[in-house]
This record gives sequence, C-alpha cells and structure tokens, in this order.
Amino acid sequence: MLAPLVVPAASAQAASGSLTVTTLGRHGAKVATTVVVVNASSGERRTVKSGKKLSLPAGKYLAMTDIYESATDGLGTDTIGATVVSVSGAKSVTLDARKGKAVKVSLDTPADVTGPARISAQVCAANLDMPSAYSAGGWNDAGALYAIPNSSKLLQFGYLAQWSGNDSYVAVKKTTGIPAAPGGSFKRSQLATLRFSVRAGTQMGTQTDTALQAAPKTDDCTTDLYSEVRDDSAPFSTTVHVTPGTWQPRGDVIANNGDVVSGGFPATRTLKAGQSFTQSFGRAAWGPMHYLPMVWQKSVNFIPDALIGDPDVGVWGSDPTKETVVLSKGSTTVKKQTLTNWGNSSDAFAARITSAGTYRLTVDAHRYRPGITFPSGMLSSRVTLDWRFKADPAKSVVAPVFMTRFLPAGLDSRNRAKPSSITSVTVSAGRGSQGPDVKFTKSTVKSLKVWASSDGGTTWKAVSVTRSGSSWKAAVHNPASGAVALRSQVTDSAGGTSTETVYRAYAIG
Repeated sequence: MLAPLVVPAASAQAASGSLTVTTLGRHGAKVATTVVVVNASSGERRTVKSGKKLSLPAGKYLAMTDIYESATDGLGTDTIGATVVSVSGAKSVTLDARKGKAVKVSLDTPADVTGPARISAQVCAANLDMPSAYSAGGWNDAGALYAIPNSSKLLQFGYLAQWSGNDSYVAVKKTTGIPAAPGGSFKRSQLATLRFSVRAGTQMGTQTDTALQAAPKTDDCTTDLYSEVRDDSAPFSTTVHVTPGTWQPRGDVIANNGDVVSGGFPATRTLKAGQSFTQSFGRAAWGPMHYLPMVWQKSVNFIPDALIGDPDVGVWGSDPTKETVVLSKGSTTVKKQTLTNWGNSSDAFAARITSAGTYRLTVDAHRYRPGITFPSGMLSSRVTLDWRFKADPAKSVVAPVFMTRFLPAGLDSRNRAKPSSITSVTVSAGRGSQGPDVKFTKSTVKSLKVWASSDGGTTWKAVSVTRSGSSWKAAVHNPASGAVALRSQVTDSAGGTSTETVYRAYAIG
C-alpha cells in the first residue's frame, strides 16, 4: 500500500475541540482499532486509538478505520467504515460494524476457480490530491469483508478482487462514497490479459515474487491496491486477466537468505478489454542502463549506478555493484577509485581535469551484495565499459558516448542457447540526458562492431553484424558448452569510441 502522507499536527492553541471515535464489532461489543482522522480541508492527518479523545481545531473531519475481528478458524472479519464529522467542542461518534454490508463480487468463473475471491478494500478522502494517501482499509476473503455505507461525496471507496485458478483474475473498482451494496459483477470477456514470463540465470536469487498494483492515471482510492500473482522459483510463466486500465507490474527477487535483493517496477501498462501484453523478467543479457560520463565544474563526473540491470525492468531495478573506475589522459592516470552503490547510493566518481584533450574512462563492475550467496553460474556477473571522448574543463557537457544493450533471441527459459548453434543478438546503442544542469549534445553512431568470446574473455572472435532499422543484428556462433561473453564498440560522430563487455551474457545448454 502507498505510505500515507503525515502532516504535523496543528499547534495546541488552535485545538478548540475534540473527537472520540468508538468502534463496535459485528456482535455489538467494542473493538480496539486505530482510527485515521483527516481534516477535510487541509489534509492534516492524525491517528488515534478508538475510544481515546483526540484534541482538534474546529473543522470538518473524516474518521476512517478497519474494524478487524479475529476468529478461532479462518481469517476473521474486516469491516471498513468512515464518517464525516464537524468538530466544535467535544464530539463523539460511533462506527458500528453491524451496519456493514458484505462486499459482494462475482465473475463468470471458470471451473478451475473453486475458492472465494480475495478482496483488498479501502476508504479514502475523495477531495484531496492523493486519496489513497489518506485512507484506511483491510483485506479478507469475499463473505468476510464488509463496508459501512456512507453517501458522502467527501469519501471514496475502492477495492481489488482476485480469483485464483490456473490463471488469476483481478478486478478493481472505485465509487464516490461507500455504496449501500458494495461490490460488482465482472465478465472474463471484458478483461485484458497480462502474462508474466520469468527466466532463470540472471538474477541474484532463484525465487521471484511477481505482483500487480493498480495504477490509475489520476490517483484515486484504488491506487497501489496490490495483487500477488505468483511467488515461485524461476523459471516460470503465469497469466493474470485484469479489468481494463493502467497496471503496475512488479517483481521481487529473493536471495538464499530470504532477503528481497533485486527486482523492481517496469513501465506501467494501459490495457483495453481483449488486449494482452507479456512482461518479462530476467531475460539475458543484463548491462548498463543509463549513466554516462559528464564534464561538470572542471571535472569528469560519473555515477556508478545501474551498471548491471534488467532492461525489461529499467534503471531503478538494477543490482548493486562494486566497480573500479579509472580516468586517464594518454599514459597518465588522472584518478583511480573503487566504489560501490551497495548501502551508499550517493557514491560517485569525480576527477578534476586542467586541460582539454582526449580522455579515457574505464569501468570494471561486478555484482556485489554482501550477506548472500549468488546462484551457481549466475549470468551477467561482470560488465566493463571503456569510453574515449574529448573533454574541455571549461565546457560542461554530457560526454558524446554511448552504451549498448544486447538482446539474444531463441534462448530457453534458463537463458541457454543450444550447443554449437547460432544465436541472433539484437544490439542497440543509446544515450540519454543526465539531467537539466548539464548540456546534452547530439551524437550519432558512425559504426558498430561486435565480438564474442567462449573462454571468459581470453580470446575474442569478430561477429557478423547487419543494420536492422534503428538497431543491429549480430549472428553469434555458439560453442559446444559453457557461456558466451559479448562485446560491442561504437564509434561516434564526435570521434570517440564506446566499448562495452558483458561477461557470461548467456549460457549454453
């Protein structure tokens, strides 16, 4: 769930009233809950235990809570309730779970779905910019989740329902106020399809937890409601059918010690009824994602981050690394430094330069995560970069260099090519702005070359490359066993070169 925004309480001298919220369970007895109290105008948010007096400035407030009651068997019950109250002097209100109505959802259910839907629901402040940040909610199975009706337009109600069988089926819905009959009916023919394809071999752990979160383009009471899709050892594939709208896929990689060590949030996907999309995790090969050298404040600067990452996830899903960065000019080493972004996201390389000329920046990065054991034979374990470019300490600019991405085709679910086969590798060269403070000039690719190695980089063989639209196709002749390393070299229009190597880019098996 999205973390709520907490605004500091108003000063004591402004508190001219109080609010006490009593919460009753489904059998009429008092139930201890935590109540979220939000100023309907300012968005100031407080929490208070039920039955406790909360001092407040006079005004209109929303009081929201989930009345949870445990049971000796099963999940117990959840009743979500809210009330709008004007505070002036001492005010007391009661949220009574006996008034709750079951959140009823239905699907023209396939035969393999035998259990009830699992429902996550919440009530939110409808008139604030991020309703989901001012909310109270819970989750339970259909038949054990209730909501207390309230027609106020200051409230919004949202839920996510999930049915599980051979495939998963997920529906989200929001309403203004809490309806008298909360819930809805859904048809499979009106759903979209999202497939998760999780490969093995590239991640720091063998287990991947895939999930979906609702991500409406305008934040509402369904934002970030969460649906776990499948938590399993890679490789695996799974399918979830969803109501049309915008969804955030996510994947978390779990290491041998149980820690979530990798993964992240790929681009959101907006799907219409009948549309389908496949979200991949762990495809070979992983490499640098974004950061380029810059000349700024008379120094060559480089952020050693996102050096080994999953291109299908993006820069924020990259793994931590330890790297050696070296800047040289001719035969002179300007600066050499070993860095890591593990536990230190602000670590950066900066080397002062005093004269214009051609510089060389090299990066040798290895995945680095203390406390875990990497899976045997992990792919994309090491990446190197070798950039040569002209730099002038008087001119702040992003270096006109490139990074490449390799996408091998025809690999199996463990990122293996067949022995002694030929693998077609799509190679793309790109560069992006590094921020508004440093000038980003245009640079184009004059030529691109590719090499492959089957002995860990001891020897290299040139690979045949052909242009294919905005990318290139490289035909790699595979060995009989082991793994393949890939190397590219881009010559750019400014006279520089960018050489990138991914070791153990894919396996043979």
